[in-house]
Amino acid sequence: MIIIRKYACARAALLGNPSDGYNGRTLSVIIRNFRAEVVLYEWDSLDIVLSANDRAHFRSIYDLARDVDLHGYYGGIRLIKATIKRFVEYCQSQRLKLHDRNFSIRYDTTIPQQVGMAGSSAIVVATLRCLMEFYGVQIPLEAQPSFVLSIEKDKLGIMAGLQDRVIQVYEGLVFMDFDPALEHLVDGLKCYRYEPLSPALLPPLYLAYHSSLSEPTEVFHNDIRGRFNRGEQVVVDAMKRLADITCQGREALLKQEHARLARLMDENFDIRRSIYNLPTWQTRMVEVARQCGASANFAGSGGAIIGTCQGEAMYRELCARMSEIGSRVIKPQLDHPVPEEHNNDSGG
Repeated sequence: MIIIRKYACARAALLGNPSDGYNGRTLSVIIRNFRAEVVLYEWDSLDIVLSANDRAHFRSIYDLARDVDLHGYYGGIRLIKATIKRFVEYCQSQRLKLHDRNFSIRYDTTIPQQVGMAGSSAIVVATLRCLMEFYGVQIPLEAQPSFVLSIEKDKLGIMAGLQDRVIQVYEGLVFMDFDPALEHLVDGLKCYRYEPLSPALLPPLYLAYHSSLSEPTEVFHNDIRGRFNRGEQVVVDAMKRLADITCQGREALLKQEHARLARLMDENFDIRRSIYNLPTWQTRMVEVARQCGASANFAGSGGAIIGTCQGEAMYRELCARMSEIGSRVIKPQLDHPVPEEHNNDSGG
């Protein structure tokens, strides 16, 4: 029996977010502490196995309501189904004939849900990696982020930008420029400039996330698109500034100007706060981190923050202070790629 096991890790936006959806630039890093795993193996029929995250059994109506508050209405099954359908459409458009063997597929994830660490796109990326290997189809690396985004936007109606999909496909640390002048097509999919950088350029970082509160991405992004499209100057200027400080952040990394990088991350959050109405529990995380002397920026759409941290004493203070407001702090694992397995096992 062929067993294919693929992974995609969580990510954190360091700079530029959320300008990736507005012709901007972003700088993002993979967080290997958390990952989505998808396992595919040959089977008589095509089966998608329910995960523990796809709950259908609850202790009470209040348990169900709390689960929806924390995790939304959707599990990972819809992500896998949509990825398979889009994969078939891609292969048909490229006139690629697929073999007729079936498979069973299942997923699991350790990525904290609804705190902005790209848990949904991780499931899609890992599923795509399984499908490409099972069918011997290789979508060009540069085109894979747009392929993944098309699944979430076109098939599922999830409002998102390319950033998460780029970093999860390329891994490591990536600078991205979404200037329309750089747009080009690969297999009919829009691509931009993606520049991998060494994670070794980064200073010591911390990541904090709330362990009991969350907010779906689609809630966080409400109305900013409309305000941008209507030309609201404060929003347009904010996206331009976010793109500019991302270029400065890239330069700061290459010159190893870590204090400058920290200031830019702080500015990124301040710009974001100027155009969004942010929940108090999210802004409180940033305020506490800054009181400890650390820099702080949202790692994604809210619920998790990332920043620079100077020394063990500051890290210990961060852990203690964040714990008081219900948040957990970790040191991000940035290197050592997760090994992938492709086993040819015999037996049933």
